[in-house]
Amino acid sequence: KSLEGWKASENASTFSVRDGTIVVDGPRSHLFYVGPVEGHDFKNFEFQAEVLTKPGANSGIYFHTRYQEEGWPAVGYEVQVNNTHSDPRKTGGLYAIQDVYEAPARDDEWFAVYFRVQGKRVIVKVDGKQLVDYVELENPERPESMTQRLLSSGTFALQGHDPESVIHYRNIMVRPLTE
Repeated sequence: KSLEGWKASENASTFSVRDGTIVVDGPRSHLFYVGPVEGHDFKNFEFQAEVLTKPGANSGIYFHTRYQEEGWPAVGYEVQVNNTHSDPRKTGGLYAIQDVYEAPARDDEWFAVYFRVQGKRVIVKVDGKQLVDYVELENPERPESMTQRLLSSGTFALQGHDPESVIHYRNIMVRPLTE
């Protein structure tokens, strides 16, 4: 109904609420969850959302991240949301860690993105089909720009990638898990 409990970075106007959905439409920005659930610091959890992408759209759902005023979030992982954008990394992949190269969903149709983080393991499913089963190594090698892409704890963020990318998110649900 509103963006209460969420905080947008650099271009807040990229995010709005229409008909019960968070609409992403505008220049690069990230919408971080800053609400009261778990003090917006999640470690082990299940996350699910329904997503609708418009043709050529690119977005992502970050987790174990923290608020950052500008740029791409440096901390945490991103579950990619992209069915037809030119980026070859498609929906359901763990961006630049365990990528998916064939879109599992279609633009202009609602699809479910689910991921579970428990300990050092991440499972990602789209419409019930498992696409990623990743276990983080003790000291994973990362490029310089991704040294903080590690499992720890943190909040979630929805990505506004660029002005040509229009995405809708609804029925966002998180269930904290005990270790």
